Amino acid sequence: MHNYQHIHLSFLQNPNPKASIIEMSDHLPADAVGNILSRLPVKSLVRFRCVSKPWCALIDSPDFIKTHLNRSVQNSSNLSLIVKGKGLYSVDFDTLHRTVELDYTFMNSDAPDVLGSCNGLLLVGQGHVFYLWNPSTRKYRQLPILPIQSPNKSVGFICKTYGFGYDSINDDYKVVRIVEFTGKQHDWFISEVQSYSLKSNSWRRIQDFPYSLPFKLVWGVKDRDILYSVVRRKLVPNSPRFIVAFDIGAEEYRLVPQPDYSFKDFEISVGVLGGCLCINGFCRDHFDVWIMKDYGVKESWIKLLSVAPPIVRNVNGVCPLAYSKSGGEILIHGDARLFWYEHTRKTVREARVRGLPNPFYSEVCVGSLVPLNGYGGSKGIKEEDVQEKGKGKKSSKKRDDFLSVGFKLKL
Repeated sequence: MHNYQHIHLSFLQNPNPKASIIEMSDHLPADAVGNILSRLPVKSLVRFRCVSKPWCALIDSPDFIKTHLNRSVQNSSNLSLIVKGKGLYSVDFDTLHRTVELDYTFMNSDAPDVLGSCNGLLLVGQGHVFYLWNPSTRKYRQLPILPIQSPNKSVGFICKTYGFGYDSINDDYKVVRIVEFTGKQHDWFISEVQSYSLKSNSWRRIQDFPYSLPFKLVWGVKDRDILYSVVRRKLVPNSPRFIVAFDIGAEEYRLVPQPDYSFKDFEISVGVLGGCLCINGFCRDHFDVWIMKDYGVKESWIKLLSVAPPIVRNVNGVCPLAYSKSGGEILIHGDARLFWYEHTRKTVREARVRGLPNPFYSEVCVGSLVPLNGYGGSKGIKEEDVQEKGKGKKSSKKRDDFLSVGFKLKL
C-alpha cells in the first residue's frame, strides 16, 4: 500500500482529526489532499475550511465542489432523508437511526413545504414565499416574490405547482412555476409558466404548459436536465394520462412513451429510482413499480416490483425512495412508515427510525457544498447563514435528444 493511501485510511478513521490533518498536509501533494477531502461529508469539509487558506480555497473552488458532488452521487454516499411532519427533520440514510430536527427559522413557518431536491439544494416554502436552501451548509436564498395575475374575470379557480432542477448547459439552477387558471364552469383552463434562474436571480415567462396542472414535477434522471410529471389533456375525470418531460435548458415539452400495463383501472405517478425514470402504479390492492432502463425507449420499461397486502395495508401513496448501497434492497415509503424491499427474494423488513412523525413526507437529498451566492457568476446577492439549532439538543422525534423522434410535442 502506498504511503498516501495509508495516511488516507488513518485520516478517515482517526478520532483526532487535527493530528491527521497535520500529518497529511506534511506528506501529501495537493492533488492527493483534494482526492481525500472529496470523499468526506460536508460537515467535516465546512470545519476543515479553517485549517488553512489553501484548504479553504480548495474546498470553496467550483471544481472541488463538483468533484465532491459527483463522487457522492456515483457512490450513493452522503445521503439523507429530508422528512416533513409537523416540522422538518433529517435522517442519515446509511443508518436510518433517528430524526434530527433542522433549523428553518428563517422561513417563519411551522412546517414549510418541500417542493424538490437537486444536488443538495432544496426548494422549500409556503404561500408566495419560497427559498433555495442547502441544509448541509446552512445557507439559503429567498426567491423574488412572484405575484399571480389572473388573465381575465371569468377565472373561477387558481392552482399552482413547482419544479426544481439543474440546467447543465447553462450551469444554472432553475425553478419552474406552473399556474393553472380554470373557468368557473370547469369548461376551460390556461396554464402559465414562469422560470426562475439562480444565475440572474429573476423570473421570466416562458411558453405555456399545454396540459392540465400536474400534481408534482420530479427531477433526478441521470444525465438529463428534465422535469417529469403525469398529466391529462382535459379537465375530465378518467381522461388519458400522459407522462410529460420538460427540458429546463431547451424549454421544450415532450411526451415519454409508457409501458404496456397489465391492468386498466389504475392511477400512476412518476419518480426517480437509481437515476432512472420510474412509474408508480396503484391498482385496487397492489402497487407496481416500472423503471425505464434505456431512456426514451419504450421497450426498455421493466416491472421492478409488485407490492400488495399484507406488506402494505394501503397502496395509495406508496413511493420507492432509493436503493441500498449494495443495490439489493429498495427503501420504500408507505403506510406512514419506511421499509426495505428485497426485490430478489421479495421480502420486506421495516426500517425503524426513532422520532419519525406520523404522517410524514420524505425526500432523498445528497449532502453537497453547492453554493447559493456567487454560483455561476451571480454576484452581489444577499446570502445568509442558518445557525445550528439547539447545539447539544437531543434529536426528536446536456441537453440532448433524449427521446425518440416522434415524441416531441408541437405547441
